[in-house]
Amino acid sequence: MIASDAGNTAVGLQTNEPADPGHPKPALAVAGEAGVHAESSVSAWWSQSLALTGRQLLVFVRDVPTLLQSLIVPALSMLMFKVVLGDAIGRATGQDSAYGTVPLVILVGAMFGSIASATRLNRERSTGLLARLYVLPINRGADLTSRVASDLVRVLVTTLLLLAAGHLIGFRFTQGVGPAIGLVAVALAYGAAFGIMTLALAVNAAPGAPIVPYLGLFSSLLMFFNSGFSPLSAYPEWLQPIVANQPMTPAIDLMRAFAVGGPIAENLLKVGIWTAALLALSIYPALRGYRKAATAR
Repeated sequence: MIASDAGNTAVGLQTNEPADPGHPKPALAVAGEAGVHAESSVSAWWSQSLALTGRQLLVFVRDVPTLLQSLIVPALSMLMFKVVLGDAIGRATGQDSAYGTVPLVILVGAMFGSIASATRLNRERSTGLLARLYVLPINRGADLTSRVASDLVRVLVTTLLLLAAGHLIGFRFTQGVGPAIGLVAVALAYGAAFGIMTLALAVNAAPGAPIVPYLGLFSSLLMFFNSGFSPLSAYPEWLQPIVANQPMTPAIDLMRAFAVGGPIAENLLKVGIWTAALLALSIYPALRGYRKAATAR
């Protein structure tokens, strides 16, 4: 029912033929009539993506365990890192550990939220929902676009909430409004790249595949080996180049620089390279895998 309602809302089903008491016949509004767009048009893609984004957000809000995992657990983790590691990191770096902990937890929240979205997509594929959406007269890219858009809304809301919580443990913006917006933009770029990568994996994996364990392990490795969890100098020498150049470290260092000052150019370049690389490697597999998943019998 959800899929059908979303499709009807997006396309604009209406009755065009005269009513026949014996044989009522609903007809689909054709392109060119008032308020109706061709299925492949940009206008149809935009309006239908908005409608389906609303559906995705509604599903997310109604999924209470995932909602708590995305909003409450990161905040509690941030407080835990501050209490357990705050003094040690502060002594090692000479800087309040909140400036590493808050960016770290923001990125971790973005990653684990994307894993939940990918798992839901894989489950919806196995139930046949993707196939039902695919046969509706809606733009072929609208549903996948809506999933990415809803992920970005989730990352934005989570980031703002975690920044507010971070204020309680000493996190402050000292560089002005522009850098503060830049910090949020880094979180959105990271969330978009990681989110599309997980969606590509979800639509190309077999229905019911163990996505959570594998992606959870990958995310945990990134979470515990970066400059937000511990100073780079605290890692073994042979590990430092890996830690310094994995995706999370330049993003955390860039977010820290936007908040409290520091070098920006090198980390901005690394974040741009990682984002572009993940998007380039994921967009085509996501589109192709979505089509295969929706049309599989």
